[in-house]
Amino acid sequence: MDLRGVVVLFLYLVPLFLLSDLSISAAQFSGLRKGGKHTDGSVLKLKTDASPITVDPTRVTQISWRPRAFIYRKFLTSEECDHLITLAKDKLEKSMVADNESGKSIESEVRTSSGMFLRKHQDEVVAGIEERIAAWTFLPVENGEAMQILHYEHGQKYEPHFDYFHDKENQKLGGHRVATVLMYLSDVGEGGETVFPNSEQKDTQPKGDDWSDCAKNGYAVKPNKGDALLFFSLHPDATTDPLSLHGSCPVIQGEKWSATKWIHVSNFDRPADECVDKNPNCAQWATAGECVKNPTYMVGSDETVGYCRKSCKAC
Repeated sequence: MDLRGVVVLFLYLVPLFLLSDLSISAAQFSGLRKGGKHTDGSVLKLKTDASPITVDPTRVTQISWRPRAFIYRKFLTSEECDHLITLAKDKLEKSMVADNESGKSIESEVRTSSGMFLRKHQDEVVAGIEERIAAWTFLPVENGEAMQILHYEHGQKYEPHFDYFHDKENQKLGGHRVATVLMYLSDVGEGGETVFPNSEQKDTQPKGDDWSDCAKNGYAVKPNKGDALLFFSLHPDATTDPLSLHGSCPVIQGEKWSATKWIHVSNFDRPADECVDKNPNCAQWATAGECVKNPTYMVGSDETVGYCRKSCKAC
């Protein structure tokens, strides 16, 4: 089966697994485990060489078919959320957006948050979360980008946008982003919702006074600490889905922390012996001194390969 066929198969099967109201009850999932052995409870356990990865389908709710979107309640523990914030909070820089023509990162008032990228498999906690995402989405760990941690303060936002690419440069490594897993690392006093302005469900979602005006412009998801939102940017036939347009509403009260994992249609990693840049913005970042400021991401370490080894002259 060619790559396109594999992608279509994954995209067809994933939502069927994730629905909480499947005709197959949660009880029928209980006890399933690699090797056919039974366990107690309604939790599906997938084994890896390192440790068990637990995915609980009873916590997953389908919120939209067009676009395809799902909520996993308490996907992260409170301790995992706090750990990711601690890793990021002293390394934040103003968030950038990809220019539709060149694919390069540029500053824009469309996105006013601050953020940074962790390394893939940076520590045991990060690696465990990455493996859990792969188990939930049925998409390989190697297809994912490094996790991005974002911080939104009062009034900060991200205007509606697509996660798939409009330029060819960003598709050279891994192809389009097929899916996004957005994990909420903090509660937000008011505002900060994720909104889908084009969702076919936007007119059927009841909203009271506790929703921001921005959230009332589409189907919206409140940022609750530990929850994860999975949505697909491509249709099952691997074409782009314009209904996946989404944004982050302005924070009105409090602050918002989130972690984003973008997943591509194919392998996003490069062999260590290839002298390449994994991002078209590497040269720009290297000129700005990021090879020294953020060496683990740019150059790499003994455990991981850097994203900008060529521009940092590390190979």
